[in-house]
Amino acid sequence: MRIAYVLTSLGMGGAERQVLALADRMAARGHAVALLVLRPRQPEEWPTPLETDRLDMRKTPVSFLSALMKAGRFLRAFQPDLLHSHTFPANMTARLLHLFSNAAPVISTIHNVYEGSWPRMAAYCLTDPLSLRSVAVSSAAADRYVRLKAVPARKCSVLTNGIDIAEFAPDPERRARMRAGVQAGSEFIWLAVGRITPAKDYPNLLRAFSRVRAVNCAARLWIAGESVGGEFAGVQALAFELGLGDFVRWLGLRRDTPALLDLADGFVLASAWEGMPLVLGEAMAMEKPVVATDVGGVRELVGEAGVLVPAKSPDALAQAMLALMATPVEDRCAIGHAARVRILGGFSMDVKAIEWEILYNSVLQPAK
Repeated sequence: MRIAYVLTSLGMGGAERQVLALADRMAARGHAVALLVLRPRQPEEWPTPLETDRLDMRKTPVSFLSALMKAGRFLRAFQPDLLHSHTFPANMTARLLHLFSNAAPVISTIHNVYEGSWPRMAAYCLTDPLSLRSVAVSSAAADRYVRLKAVPARKCSVLTNGIDIAEFAPDPERRARMRAGVQAGSEFIWLAVGRITPAKDYPNLLRAFSRVRAVNCAARLWIAGESVGGEFAGVQALAFELGLGDFVRWLGLRRDTPALLDLADGFVLASAWEGMPLVLGEAMAMEKPVVATDVGGVRELVGEAGVLVPAKSPDALAQAMLALMATPVEDRCAIGHAARVRILGGFSMDVKAIEWEILYNSVLQPAK
């Protein structure tokens, strides 16, 4: 099979990482794989050895038309059997390519419960005939898009994110080395990972953490994430306003997430909305006890292997964090072990690649 993956960018986000992991495995399984990337090169990107064509698309009509023409030339040369697109801009572009360039059939993937307001939902609905199937990364996302009539139920599937269980495996020696290196001692380090955007609701996390600090002075919060737009200044100012300046460490964009997870004692996700957060599954694979807001597909991922709280409730989040900190170490280890078992059983990236391959074949057969 010849598969062209259409992405908005190769920036350091979870959706981009998931697509590259899937593309790598499809290539390893003997398929011809190429990447079609809409935006120009980003300052920080996930690396990939796969064939990549950049459209350098910008927000002008001339640039958009030029990008479509360039994409058409690429597809005529590559001759894919399938276009598999991810996130709204790439989904729309792949559908237009199918319409105007006689390109291969399209599978569209929705990575979040919220990909924009009603004009985008209308665009999904109007262009749905140009896609063989829409696939959501969680049942919560699928249900919402069907309810909004952006996607018809008969053409909507769910295929959850996958985790690289080899890369994300706990390493006691690395943990000891990392903690010694930062002189963590008896500190309880909470780790949060994700872009500093409204979706991640860092104000909720900081307000919860201020309540945690008022009760347990051993608590520390490390935040690893790229600053997007003007969000960082606001959340950093809030941290100082809450008196957390000495207890919150802003790590910025990091590429050593497994090592950071090893160092941490617990993982916290305070999001206002999600599709199915990849980093939460990675934390579970690393045997970290997790506390997360019950949004999007989080419940589908965590099951009984973590603690869920309502979104936008710093009191509930703080209570759950404090309860976990008060849990004996042996019990926290058991919680973490159960989390990894859950990932191994239902969310391995290798298993997800097989599921995608089956889906590709099932939707392409009627089209031939």
